[in-house]
Amino acid sequence: MNSPPFISILILAVATTLLLSQSTAEIRFSKIHNDDRSIIPLDDFGFTHTGHLNLNFSIISHSNPTADLSLIGFFLSTRDAWFHVMDQLQQHEINCAINSQFIKKVITFNELNQLNEDQQQHYTNLSISDSNQYTIVFCNCIKLKISMNIHTSMYNLDSKSNRDYLSAGRTNLPTIYSFFFILYVFVTCIWIYIIYSKLLSVYRIHFFMLAVVILKTLNLLCEAEDKSYIKKTGTSHGWDIIFYIFSFLKGISLFTLIVLIGTGWSFLKPYLQDKEKKVLMIVIPLQVMANVAQVVISESGPYDQEAYTWKQVFLLVDIICCCAVLFPIVWSIKKLREAARVDGKAAVNLMKLMLFRQYYIIVICYIYFTRVVIYGLETITSYRYQWTSVVAAEMATLMFYGFTGFNFRPKSHNPYFAIDDDEEDEAANEILKLEDEFEL
Repeated sequence: MNSPPFISILILAVATTLLLSQSTAEIRFSKIHNDDRSIIPLDDFGFTHTGHLNLNFSIISHSNPTADLSLIGFFLSTRDAWFHVMDQLQQHEINCAINSQFIKKVITFNELNQLNEDQQQHYTNLSISDSNQYTIVFCNCIKLKISMNIHTSMYNLDSKSNRDYLSAGRTNLPTIYSFFFILYVFVTCIWIYIIYSKLLSVYRIHFFMLAVVILKTLNLLCEAEDKSYIKKTGTSHGWDIIFYIFSFLKGISLFTLIVLIGTGWSFLKPYLQDKEKKVLMIVIPLQVMANVAQVVISESGPYDQEAYTWKQVFLLVDIICCCAVLFPIVWSIKKLREAARVDGKAAVNLMKLMLFRQYYIIVICYIYFTRVVIYGLETITSYRYQWTSVVAAEMATLMFYGFTGFNFRPKSHNPYFAIDDDEEDEAANEILKLEDEFEL
């Protein structure tokens, strides 16, 4: 591999991430500029019965100060309540969502004084006694062009009356990430011991695997600290920047590792073919784009117009990356199947084929679970149990790392190289019987 292009891409991506990282975490600042959308969802939060919403906004300008300002304002709505509101609007029972009895009204513009003056600061505090997941919505039923700055702060009170800025279903994430961080420290120590004890059987890929595990460990540490600071203060105090960096490095290194193992680099041959290099040169820039999209989504808020576009970009490039890393494994399986038929080392090629076929299946299962099943789990799970999707994703990742490490660990009798003569003869007689099993 030619290292300078990879280094340049890494530097560019890290610099871009740093430029975009202006974290506001759970205390969020939003800007609306000449926006006439009738409904603008701003942010959501899982409240307990001790929940509070602090809303501070300054109206910079609006197009018609004489309009009916009772139809403009902020309200809170649950997902179920919003279905009822939409039904009321369709049945013409109400003329504006803010007039529905199913929502929690926060404030309307007709309640404000001297609205036509610039830079008027308005502040309101709302206590939430009905625990649920609410979305704070700006409603503009008369579709005036409005520009304003919005500051929202949502939190729950714990048993000691301290503010907890993490949503009800995410308040234990610092503990969860800390637990997995400790697990990965243990895994890292085990892998270092394996490398040290099997130095004669160690290849470059094993050191790369160690780097991937270390990056994942550091990523979990930053995630734990990031969520811990948000829980206490509502902001991440710069931990988000470090988290984005390690998240970017971890993502690229993991996809690169799958490609390298799938091509047999360092195990089967000490080089990469041109088409395999092209896969890496496609996957790494796409991962850069995916990480930039992740930062934009995190910093802009989930309902921002630009963030929605970036979310689609993130999903698209992530799917492309997931598909791209499968091609080298398929190529290796095809070559090994052909070699098992014509090569004199039948048992060697047979075992290689079995291992790569297993790895192909596991990679597909891992990608499907972390991209599809986890998303479904987040969608159907109650807001109080949002942490379960995090646990499921981290457990799947740990199992995938464990499977990869166990099957491609350094050992003196490597299945790629050490085969007895008896095993060779037996495998040669069985290859034809097993061909159908290896068909993809």
